[in-house]
Amino acid sequence: MTRPELGVCYYPEHWPEDLWADDARRMAEAGLNWVRIGEFAWTRMEPEPGKLDFGWLDRAIDTLGQAGLKVVLGTPTATPPRWMLERHPDMLAHDRQGRPRGFGSRRHYCFSHEGYREECRRIATLLGERYGRNEHVHAWQIDNEYGCHDTAISYSPAALRAFRDWLARKYQSPQALNRAWGNVFWSMDYDSFDQIGLPNLTVTEPNPAHVMDFRRFSSDQVAAFNRVQVDALRPLTDRPLLHNYMGTGPTHTDFDHFDVGADLDIATWDSYPLGFLVDRVSDRDEAFRLDFARQGDPDFQAFHHDLYRAVGRGRWWIIEQQPGPVNWAPWNPAPLPGMVRLWTWEAIAHGAEAVCYFRWRQAPFAQEQQHAGLLRPDSADAPALAEARTVAEEIAQLGEVRPALGHAALLFDYQAAWAIETQPQGSDFSYWTLTLAAYSALRRAGLSVDILHPSEDLSNHAMVLAPGLVFMDDALKARLAAHEGPVIVGPRAASRTPDFAIPVPLPPALPGLDAQVARLESLMPGLDLPLEGGGHVHRWLEEIEGDAERVIETTDGRPVLMRAGGLHYLAGWPDVAGWDRVVDHGAAEAGLETLALPEGLRFRDTETHRFAFNYAPRPVQWDGQVIQAAGVAWWEKPSV
Repeated sequence: MTRPELGVCYYPEHWPEDLWADDARRMAEAGLNWVRIGEFAWTRMEPEPGKLDFGWLDRAIDTLGQAGLKVVLGTPTATPPRWMLERHPDMLAHDRQGRPRGFGSRRHYCFSHEGYREECRRIATLLGERYGRNEHVHAWQIDNEYGCHDTAISYSPAALRAFRDWLARKYQSPQALNRAWGNVFWSMDYDSFDQIGLPNLTVTEPNPAHVMDFRRFSSDQVAAFNRVQVDALRPLTDRPLLHNYMGTGPTHTDFDHFDVGADLDIATWDSYPLGFLVDRVSDRDEAFRLDFARQGDPDFQAFHHDLYRAVGRGRWWIIEQQPGPVNWAPWNPAPLPGMVRLWTWEAIAHGAEAVCYFRWRQAPFAQEQQHAGLLRPDSADAPALAEARTVAEEIAQLGEVRPALGHAALLFDYQAAWAIETQPQGSDFSYWTLTLAAYSALRRAGLSVDILHPSEDLSNHAMVLAPGLVFMDDALKARLAAHEGPVIVGPRAASRTPDFAIPVPLPPALPGLDAQVARLESLMPGLDLPLEGGGHVHRWLEEIEGDAERVIETTDGRPVLMRAGGLHYLAGWPDVAGWDRVVDHGAAEAGLETLALPEGLRFRDTETHRFAFNYAPRPVQWDGQVIQAAGVAWWEKPSV
């Protein structure tokens, strides 16, 4: 890995051309290396169908490049021009109620619309032919934020046609589909694929197997849409291709990021720790939410760093880093002074090759007027610019930062998220919240974590956690059972077949572990069950039969954590204290040292340094050192 770099998102089409050179100079003087442009500029590139205007873009790229900045050029397909709807009036996505989602903002297209896909191939090809070998264009971003604004799933006529084709290819006959979906229930059998509708507007809940296949189909459509532009650009450039994923809150797991990432070179994500308010994504209480309102959940951003490092197969950036108050959350507080620096350094410690701030200058018009930038609308410095300069100076002093292998692995599967959304069984059961709770417990113990796809090699990690993996094939179960260190699986592990049926033998059916889920219950708020030795189980509890060794149980004798050797099954959802006990047990079994960190303090180890990040709004002490609120510290690790 080379020295990490900084960048910014810029919109030259928003500003008078006589500002561009001065903007570029100020970016370079601030220590920025990268600038992303173009991702929303289709109407400026092609104001009328077939009438191309790349002159302004030529000049913008040259101006930025002459200042020493490296350009990330975006394909503009997230914002089709108004004239595109004249050519393809049926290209709009439809919401769950079957209503078309209209023009007037962005992301107004259906991934399944073949005509729009071809338009995207055309504009990507034109851009690649013109800029694919440009000396100043060093990377390409495809589209922008797939799935943002709840747009990955469409209930349009185009989606219906494509879904029926997808089902016909998968099942070959309606009879096979009927058997797989269990359509004998409620007389839901089909005689032809043309009879099958989309799983919306049903009187009551649709068949979960129908929903699950539709979720798989919808995800495949995102990957196929992305691949159209990848295939157009690959022959025309040798520069890396990337996409900017969203923060993976409960509404942003609608497509499999691993599948999309398989066609790309770099995974990037858009980091807005305060926009995703902790009461929406965290398993913590109101007091915690208020204490971290200006800093964000101490584990939210790091979780995404580790997830997108996995999606990018080791190569990842932040392409949009929050620099101040945003405009789109229910409330939009300003970050605590120092937080922009902290967020940047935390990304670097997790292996980010680049961190780019959104945006250069705050826009005085249109939808994002209240979204802060590195400059104010009057071009004066905003507070975050000084923090970006400080990080640039510190990077120059510290040099290369090489990520290290984490102590523990956390397995993450997008299909598990779809399954639990399809059949939550409890209104507060979110796969995302469950995995974040497990991840946070590992981090509270001072451990560095790697997030892995379930298909990846686990042998390099001392401990493995696999919460909520609804689908587990025999090969994965065998690999987990054979792992040399402790493995903690569940709750809801292996609870459904790929066709969304309860398997027999009953789950989890893990090799050598005598434990079967005989019954389960979701626990309403306040119905917490105390654990023997401290902590509680809340939200979810499974009734277990079997003779596996009990490690943790409720005070009335119900097993919550059971084991056979290193293989463990977690039969409930622990609260914070309960998760700490689960992680402490696993770490002790793995021979890992855990730390009693002050609230809000987090560590990340690299090959050469240990980084500390204080998310708390007050100073904390560690090993004789005071780390200020929103402070960052690092020290060299002793050589072995």
